[in-house]
Amino acid sequence: MIDYFSTNMWQLWAVVVVLGLVLELCSGGFYIICASVGALFAAIVSPLVGLAGQLAVFAFMTAVSVFLVRPFAKKWLHRNEDKRVSNADALMGRLGVVSETIPHGGHGRVAIDGDDWKAEASSSTPDDIEKGERVKVVGRESIIITVERSSP
Repeated sequence: MIDYFSTNMWQLWAVVVVLGLVLELCSGGFYIICASVGALFAAIVSPLVGLAGQLAVFAFMTAVSVFLVRPFAKKWLHRNEDKRVSNADALMGRLGVVSETIPHGGHGRVAIDGDDWKAEASSSTPDDIEKGERVKVVGRESIIITVERSSP
């Protein structure tokens, strides 16, 4: 059995490559994929060198990937991350439908993409906003959004 593995080490390295790729899908830190790159190069050289040489190629190519390839890949894959808004900040400018009348100076409800938000009318809105009217989100204070009527 050991003779088989010593002559076919590329198969073990291939398993390491596949496991590394699967684990990288779960982590997203780009470190495990660097180990997969190292294992791929070790699999390529496995018929030519012994175990010590394979481990040296694995370690060297993993280090090269971590220090040279990872920064470029991370920069390319996360290039617009600082401009991306999430959660309640992503509501700004969105359109919704009033699901509960918003009285002037009071609170009502607005449905936006299946979520129902507590809402108040902006100070520029002089009267109540009736149920069924389309509104636009213009502000937010904690979990209460500020809306105004949307032009048709």
